[in-house]
Amino acid sequence: MKVGFIGLGHMGAAMAGSLLRAGHEVTVYNRTPSKAQELVDRGARRAVRVADACQGDAVITMLADDDAVEAVVFGEGGMLRNLSKHTIHVSMSTISAELGARLADLHTTAGQRFVAAPVFGRPDVAAQGKLFIIAAGKPDVIDACMPLFDAMGQKTIRISEVPQAANLVKLSGNFLIASVIEALSEAMALIRKAGIDPHRYVELLTSTLFPDPVFTNYGGLIANERFQPAGFAAPLGEKDIRLALAAAERFRVPMPLASLVHDRLQTLIARGGEQLDWSAIGQLAARDAGLP
Repeated sequence: MKVGFIGLGHMGAAMAGSLLRAGHEVTVYNRTPSKAQELVDRGARRAVRVADACQGDAVITMLADDDAVEAVVFGEGGMLRNLSKHTIHVSMSTISAELGARLADLHTTAGQRFVAAPVFGRPDVAAQGKLFIIAAGKPDVIDACMPLFDAMGQKTIRISEVPQAANLVKLSGNFLIASVIEALSEAMALIRKAGIDPHRYVELLTSTLFPDPVFTNYGGLIANERFQPAGFAAPLGEKDIRLALAAAERFRVPMPLASLVHDRLQTLIARGGEQLDWSAIGQLAARDAGLP
């Protein structure tokens, strides 16, 4: 397929690389052009403008937040004005459900096709083409995107025909991951304070009670205190929990644990952790326990 890819951060670059590896014809755009060079060297075409990436079978956006997506879609020379009628916008960014709904409505009004397809997985998983993709939109439009999803992910879960449902599911999932990180951080501070080896503790957890990649990956990061380079930076985590809380307020759903985790991420950022992985919440629990 001919596909445009907009947004070449750690995740976006890895995902675009998977598409190239699968033989798709990829045109890449990034606000900082130098970030596209490695993919261009591997055979991608460079788009000088957003519009240049909007003429194929599909264009994928993988951007940091609502503001970045709005700038690319609604801005001067943006996607909404330049998307070809047959080109599908595949929004894979983690954004608010409100923006997901707005994108769906405006694309429909413009006679354009749209799918929301956020992902679970860190950059190393994306580089292997092993992401989990949550897809929502019209069935025939998702069908048309499956060659792309198969290249980037190990499984695609169709969650709804309403695009913004995928955005809410993604936010709820990131809330659960953040909650696991907080629980692991507190438990590991406790066992470390008692003189127990945290690596053996993680091995025990992941081979018995919690044989799960979230516990394995984040338990390992916390045990090794390996918070840089960030696979998922703390400000992105804070943004996602904030969006989950906003959705909870709209639906009148109390989420006290989400409020706690949001406060922990804000504390981490306030203490200079902007460049750290969100698993650096483990540092806070260790400091609270008086550990070095």
